[in-house]
Amino acid sequence: MIATSERRYSIEEYRAIAETSTEKCEYHDGKIITMTGGTIKHSRICRNIVTLLDVKLVNTQFEPINSDLRLWIPEYRRGVYPDAMVFDGVIQLNGDRQDEVLNPILIVEVLSPSTEDHDRTDKFRMYRSIPSFCEYLLVRQNEPLVELYSKQSQGWLFSDFDSLESSISLNSVNIDLAMSEIYRGITF
Repeated sequence: MIATSERRYSIEEYRAIAETSTEKCEYHDGKIITMTGGTIKHSRICRNIVTLLDVKLVNTQFEPINSDLRLWIPEYRRGVYPDAMVFDGVIQLNGDRQDEVLNPILIVEVLSPSTEDHDRTDKFRMYRSIPSFCEYLLVRQNEPLVELYSKQSQGWLFSDFDSLESSISLNSVNIDLAMSEIYRGITF
């Protein structure tokens, strides 16, 4: 991610820019951040995860969404684009916005060297302010490693998976994801 300028923008100015921009950009409390392009590994892993979620959640109340939809985080005045999100039942829109949602239960980020620290720390802290949010999946692209954070009554439980033979249990949506399927088409 790179900042486009030091100028502060109102949310209305940002939304007007985002609607006509040819580049995806996030809103960070007055700053507009242009998203950099991804790698083929990143794209394949994102595709694999959204496809897996879509197939496994068909005919349930859960709906997976790809990175085209902006997640609005009111407490931090942030508009961000997770790599994938899952919703339980009705997707809550931000007012009359058709491009901003508020209530994912599961968020997936495929880590990039330039964003990994931010995804693990500040972004995770912001996501935790979302009342419905209860599982966070962080997926490495350069090695088979997936980290899962699950909300518990006493805090967040951490689990990691580093074998292509293992599966990840996502309790929020009652499914398992095979590591081999997440990394289908990826060579290390």
